[in-house]
Amino acid sequence: MDFYGFYTGKIFDAYEFLGAHPDKDGTTFRTFAPAASRITVIGEFNDWQGWGLNKTYDGNFWECYAKGAKPGMMYKYRIYRQDGNCVEHCDPYGFGMELRPNFASIIRDLSHYKFKDSKWMQKRSVCKDKPLNIYELHFGSFKKPSEKADDWYTYVEMIDILIPYLKENDYNYIEIMPLSEHPCDESWGYQNTGFFSPTSRYGTAEELMKFIDACHKNDIGVIMDFVPVHFAVDHYALADYDGTSLYEYPHQDVGVSEWGSCNFMHSRGEVRSFLQSAANYWLSVYHVDGIRMDAISRIIYWQGEPARGVNNNAVDFIREMNRGLKTLHPTAMLSAEDSTSFEGVTKPADQGGLGFDYKWDMGWMNDTLDYFRTAPEYRSRDYHKLTFSMMYYYNDVFLLPLSHDEVVHGKATIAQKMHGEYEEKFPQARAFYMYMYAHPGKKLNFMGNEIGQLREWDEKREQDWDILKYPIHDAFHHFMQKLNHLYMTTPALSAKAYENAGWSDTDIDKVLRIETPDNTFFNEKGIYNYHGGASRAPQGARGLKWRSARTGKSAQMSRPARGAWIEISYLQCKRGSHKRRAPQGARGLK
Repeated sequence: MDFYGFYTGKIFDAYEFLGAHPDKDGTTFRTFAPAASRITVIGEFNDWQGWGLNKTYDGNFWECYAKGAKPGMMYKYRIYRQDGNCVEHCDPYGFGMELRPNFASIIRDLSHYKFKDSKWMQKRSVCKDKPLNIYELHFGSFKKPSEKADDWYTYVEMIDILIPYLKENDYNYIEIMPLSEHPCDESWGYQNTGFFSPTSRYGTAEELMKFIDACHKNDIGVIMDFVPVHFAVDHYALADYDGTSLYEYPHQDVGVSEWGSCNFMHSRGEVRSFLQSAANYWLSVYHVDGIRMDAISRIIYWQGEPARGVNNNAVDFIREMNRGLKTLHPTAMLSAEDSTSFEGVTKPADQGGLGFDYKWDMGWMNDTLDYFRTAPEYRSRDYHKLTFSMMYYYNDVFLLPLSHDEVVHGKATIAQKMHGEYEEKFPQARAFYMYMYAHPGKKLNFMGNEIGQLREWDEKREQDWDILKYPIHDAFHHFMQKLNHLYMTTPALSAKAYENAGWSDTDIDKVLRIETPDNTFFNEKGIYNYHGGASRAPQGARGLKWRSARTGKSAQMSRPARGAWIEISYLQCKRGSHKRRAPQGARGLK
């Protein structure tokens, strides 16, 4: 290992030196604990009797070779502090852990499995000029073998459960909520104890590799959530690892996050090397195709509060980490969950930006959901909530998210957020999703949204698949399948999504009222003009006669120019139907 690079926060491969590394006769254990007075390793290979680690290099690193320690065996470190007290810890760089509430690390041989996804890896891209339709999921609650909260399908079992569903519904990427080991189910993986350990809830490291390999075989990319901001407070993990604040701040005012977890101290080179190595580990060892980084606003501002100022050390860390990751993995996708207006989030790092490929457009999400909560008769007053996103759209490279955060904690599900009674919500939801998929920007939809689920997400229960026996939900599911297919097969909806020449909205004051022949639906919205690289306007796009909702005057809109067309969605349902097929005429103009 490059020790100077480790201390200065420059390396991305610390896991190749630190942690537990087996060979044919035993395992080498190494850990970084500068303030420890003594360290022993206990495990199944020595009947949990301590074998001492020796100081190496500059005395801040400890190591020993344990003959007979084999992959699959559990181990812990006993770290003796300067005051003589001893605390048992899991390995910060451990490649496996046992199921909570137990916390022993597990020796893993990461070289055993051989990926067969070379074709996928060669053709993979960040999809800037291609459709990117992401299905976000929590691995343990998509489907479950039983109603028991801690009964889950394994990584391997999910191959035949999840992948056919993704293909049937035209999703080309999945984003999995954190799979790194965590002690509390209710944290959903966002408070980690094992940053290098795939959670044992669903199986082993090798089984996760098999799952990702199977996804790639079926042309499905895998994005994993990664948490570079904070970690779990549990005594056996990173907190006070060697009796000092080795990974966290020593001061409570910035050392504790709003969730009660410990904030990483990003000014320390050892912490930077730890996090950079963890991110690179998932991309390199598991062939993960992208990393979505959580809570980036807490990286940018102290405690996520702009009033407290920019955390320059943390900003520098995220910029340099992204720079290094893109150098190592040019086609891996880096996205930021960030609700701030901080400039340059998706600007390349070598141009002074943070170096992300995508930024979640939280403003679009909040404004659009607010619009659809509003009664139709008041929507003309709030039309700017549909159009404002285009005022800042070209400032960054945006992704439109409808994530797990929008369907929990009393917020109601996407379908429930729609205005109206039960049956009235579904025409609203169809219009909402039509608008989302017509709006420039890549797409992300959380599991359950596509079937019109009405119960908020609960990590202990599987999705309410039985609601598909009701025609209104079955019809909505089929609508989403068709919409996904349209997006995936229509280049104009994605090819030039981030070019000013590719997408434009007309005068936002032109709010139109468009009636169908049977007066079943009408629409009030601005007209968007989509170019997107199409060679010609689709057959049938010959023009549109419309009447202004403001003046009542009629006018003729001519056939769009070559390479452009008009898309129309229905934002109000006067007499809605929950039949599988929309009423004749209520299909828009393509």
